[in-house]
Amino acid sequence: MAARRVLTVEPSSAAVAVHRSNSSAGVDSFEHFYRAQADRVYRALAVTLGDADLARDATAEAMARAYARWSQVSRVDNPGGWVYRVGLNWATSWWRRHRREHPLPVDVDPAAPPTDIDAVSALAVLRRLDTRSRAVVVCRVLLGLSTAQTAAALDLAEGTVKSRLARALAALRASLTEEAP
Repeated sequence: MAARRVLTVEPSSAAVAVHRSNSSAGVDSFEHFYRAQADRVYRALAVTLGDADLARDATAEAMARAYARWSQVSRVDNPGGWVYRVGLNWATSWWRRHRREHPLPVDVDPAAPPTDIDAVSALAVLRRLDTRSRAVVVCRVLLGLSTAQTAAALDLAEGTVKSRLARALAALRASLTEEAP
């Protein structure tokens, strides 16, 4: 895997001091938000992306962007959903750049099934879903967002969320049934 830049999510003490002088309540509310949501967003991105390192970087980038725009982000209905979506968009962009710079060798089949079939778990089955379906499942099940919140977080119509969720859950049930002894 290619090296990624590592971002520090915690605001620097100088940035906090400057921000506090402008808006003490804003920084305090961001710090509270960060403590409450950062791990949750990271876990959701890790499941969605299937890559813990990329999820960590995406969470850091999204939290840094939320901090820079906290006066606007704090007013949205679901700031955690906003951060999740920004992290997902950032990771998607990273993957696109990475694929352009480092294409797969011709002999690699990206659709090949996992090699360790004996270690099938719900997470392994979830990883078989495409990223768009996985994102809906993560928002609805792991993050506990409503259909409307999921639609807003992923910039989709509510009907699209419902249909992707139904298809994804059916695929998960079928995969888990196939793998059951």
